[in-house]
Amino acid sequence: MLKPQVSSQTPLPDYSDLLKRIHFDEETGHIWLDESQMLLLDATVFSDMRRVMIETLGLNGARGVLTRIGYLGGYKMADLARKIHPSTSDKDAFVIGPQLTMVTGMASVNVLALDMDLDSGEFYGEFEILGSVESDSFVEDFGETDEPICWHLIGFASGYTSHFMGREIIYREVECKASHGGNRCVIIGKPAEEWDDYQLDAQYFEPLNIKDQMLDLQDRIVGLQKKIEGQGESAQACGSVGVSERFQYAWTMVEKAANSQITVLLLGETGVGKEMFARGLHHCSDRADTPFVAINCAAIPASLIESELFGVEAGAYTGANHSRAGHFERACGGTLFLDEVGELSLQAQASLLRVLQEAEVVRVGGSEVHKVDIRLVAATNENLEKAVEEGRFRADLYYRLNVYPITIPPLRERVEDIPLLADHFLKKYSAQYGKKIKGISDKAMLMLKYHQWPGNVRELENMIERGVILADNNNAINVFDLFVSPEPPSSGGGRSLNKQQQQRIASSIQSEDWANDLVESGIGLDMVESTLINKAMCKANGNVAHAARLLGLSRPALAYRLKKDTKEGKSKSDPE
Repeated sequence: MLKPQVSSQTPLPDYSDLLKRIHFDEETGHIWLDESQMLLLDATVFSDMRRVMIETLGLNGARGVLTRIGYLGGYKMADLARKIHPSTSDKDAFVIGPQLTMVTGMASVNVLALDMDLDSGEFYGEFEILGSVESDSFVEDFGETDEPICWHLIGFASGYTSHFMGREIIYREVECKASHGGNRCVIIGKPAEEWDDYQLDAQYFEPLNIKDQMLDLQDRIVGLQKKIEGQGESAQACGSVGVSERFQYAWTMVEKAANSQITVLLLGETGVGKEMFARGLHHCSDRADTPFVAINCAAIPASLIESELFGVEAGAYTGANHSRAGHFERACGGTLFLDEVGELSLQAQASLLRVLQEAEVVRVGGSEVHKVDIRLVAATNENLEKAVEEGRFRADLYYRLNVYPITIPPLRERVEDIPLLADHFLKKYSAQYGKKIKGISDKAMLMLKYHQWPGNVRELENMIERGVILADNNNAINVFDLFVSPEPPSSGGGRSLNKQQQQRIASSIQSEDWANDLVESGIGLDMVESTLINKAMCKANGNVAHAARLLGLSRPALAYRLKKDTKEGKSKSDPE
């Protein structure tokens, strides 16, 4: 055990580098401390919140909530401390925690004693707290007390130090300003086992339990949002996670079809999770304990597709040395999922239609009839109706498959599902790679929500996997772990122009005759605007905020135009 080396009050070192990391984003109205999103909260609002908690939950209940909130905040801020001073001494990096207490306006902090050894895990810290908002508000609302009441500060210090030291460090308030008119608060932190009566505080300082409880609560909330008991587990097991209205509608369609034998056609862009929906349908059905066989029709050569689907008899063609069942027979009693069904040749389409109508297959090169009992789920990202008009897809097969179509929305239209999906994939790949990842930074999550997701859920999954690989153990995934180039550089593909160059170009535009040519050609303003927006979005790699800056617009203004273009595009492609 380290012996405390108490000194006179020692102010914290300069923290101007910490202040420089605070950024106010005028476009979005967000406040950032590095990659953590912050709030500017009125002290009276915080005081009112404490008072309501005490009046509603009692002293012990309010203490538990505020201590846990403080603990989780401190635990997260420990990641930031290491990023700000990665190469300095442990003590210099550690004092960022007390500095954050001052930067956020909670109190002023002086170091009375600090001895720490990361290698051995030994720690002793003693700090003087001046001007605590917590103690001042408590005295104003309830008067003086014999009990320590800086619960949020105690939680923050304990969470911060526990994460920083890699072991459980507990703080206690040994002197409180709220007690008999004192002028300061003093807190002492040391390893949990070094407190003689630690069990008295155990209910407030169980970091693993806190985390598990929060994850359990999140799972329960997601579960309650599902309309049928058990849907949550089957959907999450298959990666079909979401609470958005369009996702919920699509999933309700799946549920209603689950226990029937109707053929389901899943429609949607590449990467939206059609196979995951098919698996979810299978697991929700009365065939859940039978085989689920998935086939990507586009991945099988046209010359082999029939033998793969329907089987082959020995000697049917060169190389067919043994008889073998096809996927229809393998899926007998269960569910057969045919992805990219629009890629089937016309001959294979005719054979598929016969199997669906007769519920029997004849292997290639054979004559024996094999009865099959399968539930068919087909999927495509192609417009099959258009393919029928162009003669690329049989009309009779289209009508046979299109009995129960379900459209799965693209990820860009279900932004509220991104945090749930990201968390799902984070758990999956953290376990797969044996890493402890502390979530996703606020700024990284915001960029995930702004991204346009051309690759949909599959792209998000790949991005989270990359983030897990790149992020350091016990750290959160940040922007640069996810995006190769989150903010497109001003050099390279294009060059930035200074004001003089911009003015010269603007003058040239006004004087040239090309505008007259555009007007006379009948090209409308909408097309010119759409072209500029597309160019800006391309240059910004899909980052709406960056594209807005290139165009001289606010982000909401550009987002509105993008949404408007999307709606108009749909109305033109799907006339009534």
